Amino acid sequence: MMRIDILSLFPGYFQGPFDVSIVKRAQKNGLIQIRQLDIRDFSESRHRKVDDRPFGGGPGMVMCPQPAVSAIRSVKDNAAHVVYLSPQGAKLNAAKCKELAQKEHLILLCGHYEGIDERILALEVDEEISIGDYVLTNGCVAAIVLVDAVIRFIPGVIGHPDAVEQDSFQQGGFDGPHFTRPEVFEGMEVPQVLRQGHHAEIEKWRRAEAKKKTERVRPELVKGEVREP
Repeated sequence: MMRIDILSLFPGYFQGPFDVSIVKRAQKNGLIQIRQLDIRDFSESRHRKVDDRPFGGGPGMVMCPQPAVSAIRSVKDNAAHVVYLSPQGAKLNAAKCKELAQKEHLILLCGHYEGIDERILALEVDEEISIGDYVLTNGCVAAIVLVDAVIRFIPGVIGHPDAVEQDSFQQGGFDGPHFTRPEVFEGMEVPQVLRQGHHAEIEKWRRAEAKKKTERVRPELVKGEVREP
C-alpha cells in the first residue's frame, strides 16, 4: 500500500476529489492511503501563525519554517519521499509519475502565500515538482493533480493493466483517436479501418493519427526535445 500525506493550510480542499471515482476505489481496496494534515496544527504560535513578512522586503507573505518542518517530521519515516508542489520545480510528466508510483510513502507539501522559507526546502524536501508554467493560488490543486496522475501507475488502480501504457506520452507522443457507437453521428462516420477488425491495420492507423496530432499540437515531442518513456 502506498501512503500519501498531504500537508496544507486547507485539508478540506481535498474532500471532493478524493471521495469519488478511481481514487475513492483505490483507497477502499487498500491500494493507497491518503491523509490530510493542517500545517496550522503544528504552529508553536499562540495564534497558530504560519506566515510572516519576507526578510529584505517584497510583496506577499512567506510560510514560516517551524510549522511546516514540524508537520513534515510528524509523519516522516525512512521510506518517505518529500515533494514540494511549486511552480519553480521540475515539470511533472509521465516518467516522473511512474517513478513516484514506486515510492512507499509520499509526503506532499502544498505551497501557500508568496512561497515558503528556503530552509524548509534545505532541511526536509527531497524535490520540487511543478504541474505547469503558471502560478496557482495555492498548491492544493497541484497536489490533487499529482496524486491522480501517480496512482494510475500503481498495479490494481486502473482496471485494465494495459490501459496506462497505451495512454498519451507513454510512447513519446499522444494517444490515437477513439470512437464508439453509433457508427454515424451528425453525419460523421467512424473511420472504416476501425470497423474491419484487422488489428494490425488498426494499430498502424492509430499510430499514424497519433503522430499527426502530436506534430500539430506538440511538435517538440516528435523532435525529441521532450522525452517520455
